[in-house]
Amino acid sequence: MKITAIEPIVVSIPYRHDGPPTGFGGTVWAQLNYLLVKVSTDDGLVGWGEAFGYNAIPATRAALENIVGPLALGKEAGDILQLMEDLKRPLHIFGRNGPVMYALSGLDIALWDLAGKRANLPVCQMLGAGSRRSIAAYTSLMRLHQPATVATACERALERGFRRLKLHEVTVPAVAAARQALGPDVDLMLDVNCAWPADEALRMARQLEPYGLKWLEEPVWPPEDVAGMARLQREARIPLAAGENIGNAWAFQPWAEAGVLDYFQPSITKVGGITEFRAVAELASRHGRAVAPHSPYFGPGLLATLQMAALYPHIGGVELFGVQLETGLFGDVGLPGPDGQIAIPQGPGLGCDPDPAVLARYRV
Repeated sequence: MKITAIEPIVVSIPYRHDGPPTGFGGTVWAQLNYLLVKVSTDDGLVGWGEAFGYNAIPATRAALENIVGPLALGKEAGDILQLMEDLKRPLHIFGRNGPVMYALSGLDIALWDLAGKRANLPVCQMLGAGSRRSIAAYTSLMRLHQPATVATACERALERGFRRLKLHEVTVPAVAAARQALGPDVDLMLDVNCAWPADEALRMARQLEPYGLKWLEEPVWPPEDVAGMARLQREARIPLAAGENIGNAWAFQPWAEAGVLDYFQPSITKVGGITEFRAVAELASRHGRAVAPHSPYFGPGLLATLQMAALYPHIGGVELFGVQLETGLFGDVGLPGPDGQIAIPQGPGLGCDPDPAVLARYRV
């Protein structure tokens, strides 16, 4: 079972959302871009992964094609843990976070997809999951800025069946508008994308306390400021979450030991795929913490996250991007039902392959 081909596939799908044009990373998005990783083996199987992502796709694709791929071609695909260890060691000098790690993430997810297909089991069952077949989804809105726009988007999310919602706002009036629109019984989370130095983060956290946030996500700049987060954890009265910018399972150790995170948030397309995600989930469990995966994806990264949600009971919900794609990569698979629950795919591997017609239409 040797790897015979590793192919990056970029897809770009138009979307709409409840607000004006917006985006992240300094650009306005007219469509959502995804980097799929297609891995073929000499036994005729194909596995699908996803590597982060969005504005970073050109760098991640270059890392996959020029650094990671050449080392992985011809290697045995069956022992995933050993193969990933063999790749990470020589590649660590190119970064334990960033495009090389993103490329490794996509490869790792595809290898687990292949393993499940060989076993004719979904990855979660192959790894010994219980009977969970669905999980609550929460919608993760784009940054909308204006309180009135935020309120409208929250009302529409309620109409679509969501009872959990995450904002990306950085002002108190926007959060207040959301809470008023949602009422007191809907879980409301806030991700500010590392907006404030620690002193400012503490001041803002105190102003946000009346709005009953389930968690405040990445409040501190820079994201490596463990001491600043520890101060916030001691002095504020809001649960704290972080992890999408923590590059690998080992890098989560200081956060776990400092006890500053109520929610660990590994991102499966960034942290090293399923292999590293499992290590983070088990670390969180040992420290009595919940896992709230970073997963604003519509590709194999989302399906891999759902497989992990079946495996780990301390994952209480799964993040879905609060936009509506023109079409999905998997048809209805990976979409929430009217009750806000999302089914965990039960097909072999990740549970479902991308629709070839959709790939052909939206491939860049």
